[in-house]
Amino acid sequence: MLITYCNCTSTSYIFFTVHCYMLLISGDPANDLVDIINKNRTSQKLPQLNDSPGLGCMALQYAELCKGNCTSNGVVNCKPPEDDFTEVFGPNCGVELPTFGTITGHIVGCQPKYLEPSPAFSHVLVKDSKALSILRNKSHTEVGVGLVGAHKSSFFWCILFSNGKTNSTFVLEDNGKGIKQKKGCFSGSTSPCSNGQRIPVFLNNVMALVLLHFSLLQHWYPTWFAMM
Repeated sequence: MLITYCNCTSTSYIFFTVHCYMLLISGDPANDLVDIINKNRTSQKLPQLNDSPGLGCMALQYAELCKGNCTSNGVVNCKPPEDDFTEVFGPNCGVELPTFGTITGHIVGCQPKYLEPSPAFSHVLVKDSKALSILRNKSHTEVGVGLVGAHKSSFFWCILFSNGKTNSTFVLEDNGKGIKQKKGCFSGSTSPCSNGQRIPVFLNNVMALVLLHFSLLQHWYPTWFAMM
């Protein structure tokens, strides 16, 4: 989670505090990764990809299945059978079978610890020319991102691409209301990430709030701090 700093007047300090607090308690790293993916594509004059909740949920299923198969140097040692997409991942997410489209590519990565979206993108997911080629494939129209971690295990990221039509492929039954997300998070979802999977982020948020309140006290009581 990025922390935003600004030089604020006394009249705007309260609003700034509320804004910072909302930044700290909201956000989804899977959605942030989709934004990074699209910025990378548009920088190469490629069209943005539609953020598909169905693909995102299946990416999370992929990550959940493979999260324990990460070597000490961050190499993924897991490749689910293709049938798992239609027989396991899709049904677990409630993807309507008639809307199941074509998976045109996928990128996976793992790390012993959680990384924020930007370093995860550059150091874990798109760290070589092969992954960059998949990312910039012109046939992609949709993307979904999932990530998950576990206590005493690695964090695992998965990106799935498709050439389906927006809102007509990988459609979730009842708009995904039946999904009971217990671990990790996926892009396009209205459900918050599982706090248990993002302990490092939680600790960072607590520290950020402490620093923010300290800064506010400094602003409001400068004389008191000068005497310390």
